[in-house]
Amino acid sequence: MARTESGVRGERAQSARSHDERVLMCGNEAMAEAAIRAGCRYYFGYPITPQNEVTAYMAQRMPEVGGVFLQSESELAAVNMVFGAAAVGARAMTSSSSPGISLKQEGISYLAGCELPAVIANVMRGGPGLGSIGPSQSDYFQATRGGGHGDYRHVVLAPATVQELVDLTIEAFDVADRYRNPVLVLSDGVLGQMMEPVVIPEHPETHEPPKPWALTGCKGREPNWIKSLYLDVNELERHNAKLQAKYAQMERDEVRYDTLRIEDADVVLVAFGMVARICRSVVRVLRERGVRAGLFRPIAVWPFPYEALRATRGRARVYLVVEMNAGQMVEDVRLAIEGRRPVEFYGRTGGVVMTVEEVVVEVEKLLAKEGVS
Repeated sequence: MARTESGVRGERAQSARSHDERVLMCGNEAMAEAAIRAGCRYYFGYPITPQNEVTAYMAQRMPEVGGVFLQSESELAAVNMVFGAAAVGARAMTSSSSPGISLKQEGISYLAGCELPAVIANVMRGGPGLGSIGPSQSDYFQATRGGGHGDYRHVVLAPATVQELVDLTIEAFDVADRYRNPVLVLSDGVLGQMMEPVVIPEHPETHEPPKPWALTGCKGREPNWIKSLYLDVNELERHNAKLQAKYAQMERDEVRYDTLRIEDADVVLVAFGMVARICRSVVRVLRERGVRAGLFRPIAVWPFPYEALRATRGRARVYLVVEMNAGQMVEDVRLAIEGRRPVEFYGRTGGVVMTVEEVVVEVEKLLAKEGVS
């Protein structure tokens, strides 16, 4: 008897929710299950490749946990449904891929302006325009610079493994509640589709605070107001000052990064997400060839770990930023290094994933150019 995809998905879901054990899951489904474990009970989405497994998984699982799944009529509708659920204090989520995230930007700005917590996942694909369904990192600027209108920011978490996708999705809900602000999980087409063994905790330690600001009915108390419209310019400026103070706190407290063998590195590779996995292998190959190479990996790409990267300048001779785009994070790396060391870039675009060997070749060319033996 043939096994349908829905049947296989059901078996994986049963394994994932039975107890804390390693189970083989693709990134999109693991992220969806992690959101459920974190207390997400409202998911609104619209199909787009390569993140469709998220919506399919949520369609099956949400009714099982007493939650709500709704396939909206558009990406715009989905993010505004998240707005409604967040306004009453629920943990809510939406996901999409690059063009769909662009359509959600107005709603994300409204979430930030109204100080509503929510989790948005972007499983990035090639662009611009409709582009391709191949993996990409070309939404970095959009993700880290707000993306929509107005002076707003949100924490952006960039996992590099399926396990990290699980852990950071759970964490994203806590961060969103901590600041009453949307949080973006920045995945990509490789990470969303690949399968790895993961542990999804049955009862993760999450911290959902009381939400006295929520619109839960005002019988017996003063009514709450959730809005981002301030017609008095001075009142809006005061609101913006409050938001900017909150974003400054994020920049102090939500920095996340990882390093590999940078203590004695002459050349430091800087990469995030899936590309950082490739660069780990690049470091290993170069070390075997006698090249002192290291890796600096931002885990939160906003707030960017400027100070931590700046601290590596004492030893490093040169930096190579490696991305699946035309050069976006390279700007943040150059801001961190402040012109004290050469910062070069290597990237592939359109959904092409670079190989370990081609990055190794680029490093060797760079070292020869800089006269580093």
